[in-house]
Amino acid sequence: MSRRFLFVLGSARAEGNTESLARKAAEQLPGDVEQDWIHLAENPLADFVDLRHDSDHVRPAADTPAGRALDATLAATDIVIASPLYWYSVSGLAKTYLDHWSAWLRIPEIDFRAAMAGRTLWGVAALAAVEPSVADPYVGTLNNSAAYLGMRFGGVLLGNGSGRGDVLRDTAALARAKTFFAQDAPLARFPHEVA
Repeated sequence: MSRRFLFVLGSARAEGNTESLARKAAEQLPGDVEQDWIHLAENPLADFVDLRHDSDHVRPAADTPAGRALDATLAATDIVIASPLYWYSVSGLAKTYLDHWSAWLRIPEIDFRAAMAGRTLWGVAALAAVEPSVADPYVGTLNNSAAYLGMRFGGVLLGNGSGRGDVLRDTAALARAKTFFAQDAPLARFPHEVA
């Protein structure tokens, strides 16, 4: 399967620091790698309702935001959660997207867990803090989500920026963006599984 990247933009504003950093990293992908970009603020998913034990689980219609997100996710070899660091984790928009994975796991004809196994999850985030460890909960959310589904995890590209365009002055982040998607992405493991 040739590589196809899905960029899930979880910022509440368009063309913010996180998206700018994600686009800088995406520019480095080979020309034959397909890219799909979903702006969750422009295509909001409905609030997730946990119906695991209450109903039949049907695939969302293709012409709905959830159906488009599901189809794009299944078509991707690499999924990039591009969300600013909001209160030390992913944004509400990005979290809702990840919550929908719970529903997709229960659609019998998809076998979402098997479909996602072996694919790669990445993260891109702008944060206002200088200390990268404040993003540890963000990294943990993505790593553990990947581990649960048997995915690979390429890590999170972090850049510093609060005001519009700030991240484009973060020379260290821009340097990391040049090789971020070229790195090896190991199979994700829960922290308790790592020796």
